[in-house]
Amino acid sequence: MKKYSFLFMTALVLVSGCKSDVDFLDVKSTNILLVDEVFNDPRLVLSAVTDLYNRIPDLVKPSNMALYAAFDEAFASGDYGRHQNREYSYDDWNYWDYGYIREINLFIQRVDGSTKLSAAEKARFTAEGRYLRANAYFELVKRMGGVPLITEPLLYDYSGDVTNLRKPRAKESEVYDFVIAEMEAIKSVLPKTPGEKSRATYGLAVATKARAALYAGSIAKYGVNTPTVSLPGGEVGIPASKATAYFQTALASAQELINSGQYALYQKSPDLSTNFANIFLDKSGNPEVIFVEDFKLQSGKIHGFALDNQPRAITEEGERGGRLNPSLNLVQSFEKLDNTFAPLAINTGSATNYIYYDNPEDLFAGRDARLRGTVLVPGATFKDKSIDIFAGLLLGNGTFLSGDQLGQLKNVNGASVQVVGKSGPIEGYDGSAQGGFYMRKYNDPVPGSGQIGTQSEVWQVRYRYAEVLLNAAEAGFELGQNALAATYMNQVRSRAGLTTPLTTADITFDRIVHERKVELAFENHELWDMKRWRIAHIIFDGSNSDLTTKPGSATEPSTRVYSLWPYKVYNPGGANDGKWAFRKILSGRVTQSHVFRLGNYYSRIGDVIINNNPLIVRNPNQ
Repeated sequence: MKKYSFLFMTALVLVSGCKSDVDFLDVKSTNILLVDEVFNDPRLVLSAVTDLYNRIPDLVKPSNMALYAAFDEAFASGDYGRHQNREYSYDDWNYWDYGYIREINLFIQRVDGSTKLSAAEKARFTAEGRYLRANAYFELVKRMGGVPLITEPLLYDYSGDVTNLRKPRAKESEVYDFVIAEMEAIKSVLPKTPGEKSRATYGLAVATKARAALYAGSIAKYGVNTPTVSLPGGEVGIPASKATAYFQTALASAQELINSGQYALYQKSPDLSTNFANIFLDKSGNPEVIFVEDFKLQSGKIHGFALDNQPRAITEEGERGGRLNPSLNLVQSFEKLDNTFAPLAINTGSATNYIYYDNPEDLFAGRDARLRGTVLVPGATFKDKSIDIFAGLLLGNGTFLSGDQLGQLKNVNGASVQVVGKSGPIEGYDGSAQGGFYMRKYNDPVPGSGQIGTQSEVWQVRYRYAEVLLNAAEAGFELGQNALAATYMNQVRSRAGLTTPLTTADITFDRIVHERKVELAFENHELWDMKRWRIAHIIFDGSNSDLTTKPGSATEPSTRVYSLWPYKVYNPGGANDGKWAFRKILSGRVTQSHVFRLGNYYSRIGDVIINNNPLIVRNPNQ
């Protein structure tokens, strides 16, 4: 023991003789980077801003797809809470993350203080930080109304007095003005690189400015229809007098991007439905997509949308698939090619007087091509395989024969016959096509994308050019420029196979609402559109409304999610044997009608927030 102690002391003396005490303790970490080290290296700054991009607060994303079934677009097989809950919570779509905003403010401050970054690098990184901060405020104002506008990192002096850290809510209009002004300020700093899809660019800043101005204009114009959805200090509600200026800004910004020629509608495939589906799949030279969250297997960033939504007949992973089923409510909203609206022709006169079709997909012929680019209908194929959707057999005596297992065979008059599709639908059978349909939009056709070990790389599209055209059309309509609105809408509609142009007289509020519904389905627009137009409480009014007979009406109640089930006719020797019939179904899982209360227009600001900051006023009607 003494020998080892002597050796240790000798080593210590030798070390001490070589270094001062301070030098001995000042050892550079091999796994922790200091702030100055990060912000003096453009590669590390890029890593820091990438983390901020990855935390953009999207309400709906591939990882929480059940929210697509929160209203009337889809039935959530395996997640039935919304179909069984009558009222939306005041905490739904809540967001109040000032920790994220503080990190962005620190990022901007540290980039500005860097001594090693070039002027061009500092300018771009700062502009990206400002974009991300403004985008976070856009998310806050959409959900919460006016919020405290904090653009510098707040510092606590540990005195016990936090008064200087408490900030009141800005007016709702002031937050929108901030977003709009930031986009205008940074657009010329950001690069004009339309091929860059996952970082802020000139095109993204202009597109965001147009969207934000359109939202603000809508709230200003239509807020008069819900006068109690306001606060006297302007924290909620925008004066009607501001509407025109906002619409002018929206139109000018959208036209700026349109006239720049940097983006165009995606038109690569001759099959218009396939072309529409490919907007969300094609990452190579996609001229329409402006901004995405990207996913790459190689970097380990993937998602399970295909895993959860592959048709059950062709599942790559056992019992997985079929979770999100588009609704009949949405499907029948896609208009006919002659620009008219009509429910799907499944019967004449009475529910049991069926119309028979040679093939199940014939029911959907002559409709907007976006229907089959969004939805996998009965009779469709996916990954070059039949998705096999049918609910049972319609027998010659008018009765139905089905089963309780996918693809089940039964003895029918001495013959073994398949009585239900390998994808269902079967009532209450999770993952079967209980809505009668499966997802095509965002559903990955690449082999292996439906496997747990692989999953999907399909990107999440946040902004695309078609929306810019529709934003321009809507702003034009609100400014009384219907001919201009028709021009922009017809570009989007022509791509969908609707070849009879809309005229100036055709442009109405109903048309504006409809076009966004079918073009932007499942793209995180439905809730925000219904809120800004102040029609959510009219559509989701809590009534036990039947499936609408007027799918072109913007304010027709749509409170319950309906399904459409196909049946094979089994009547050997009969005139209709082998043909197909359809029934409108209301699933037993749909036990409540959606009701959107006035208090749902803005989410609740929690008691903890208000207790910590008494300057914060509560949102109305809660």
